[in-house]
Amino acid sequence: MENSTRAVLSSIVPLSILGVIPARYASSRFPGKALVSIGGKTMLQHVWERASQARYLTNLVIATDDERILSAAQEFRARAIMTRSDHVSGTDRVAEAASASNAQIVVNIQGDEPMLDPAAIDAAIIGMLEQDDVPMGTLKKRIEHAAEITDPNVVKVVTDHHGNALYFSRAPIPHVRGGSADTVEYFKHIGLYVYRRDFLLGYSDLPIGPLEQAERLEQLRALENGYKIRVIETESESLGVDTPEDWERVSALYEKSTGRAGTAPTGEKLVHPAGQERVRCARILQKTAAMEAAATSTMETE
Repeated sequence: MENSTRAVLSSIVPLSILGVIPARYASSRFPGKALVSIGGKTMLQHVWERASQARYLTNLVIATDDERILSAAQEFRARAIMTRSDHVSGTDRVAEAASASNAQIVVNIQGDEPMLDPAAIDAAIIGMLEQDDVPMGTLKKRIEHAAEITDPNVVKVVTDHHGNALYFSRAPIPHVRGGSADTVEYFKHIGLYVYRRDFLLGYSDLPIGPLEQAERLEQLRALENGYKIRVIETESESLGVDTPEDWERVSALYEKSTGRAGTAPTGEKLVHPAGQERVRCARILQKTAAMEAAATSTMETE
């Protein structure tokens, strides 16, 4: 049965699928975050190694506008390219990288999620390819902690019966009127995107609508212009690093799981904050450490 499923999946996957990791140094909230150390490796290397394990990516590249990131990527033998420095978003940087490729499908892999699950990349790819009229795909995960429902930094998503997005919002959606919220399932958006190449290359030319302006969510541009977004459910947690506090939390969890601490780009020892770690994140990190150890062992025997 497993071999039959794999044969079906392989038959619908195009020959060329490009994964792009956009990485810039000048992050407004956390400059240089791509190069901070987590367990002895830069965050960028963690993302690269995790993405490299995705089954359906045929090529993978880091797209940056900074020589420091380019140099760091070359040190761990990643393929990296320089892109323009005037891009407004990571999507534009991914589109520039895609324009130099003949890939039919392009995956935008966030460069600040060191605990990325490679299976989530594959799920997003397969999910979008199931519908020929869908030019874009992404992921969602069931919300398990009530505080996330009202957190504007956690983007919520609702979908139709076909698994296509109806709306993304920073507000709690759906709104429960006259009943108990316990009877409703809430889903958060996981920011990994899959595009058909031609759609991605024309994305920046689409007009920005009032919903995107209000929510500050770029994916709403597709919906406002009448395009479908396929949304696949995943059990993989998103653990992004947007601030130094996020990095401290992730690095502390990683050290707890593996015994290896994180350091800043300057080599200064990280001071871990006090507080209780989330058990679910610890499980992610334990899984990450095991997969990275297996990948390292494989590379050493080749």
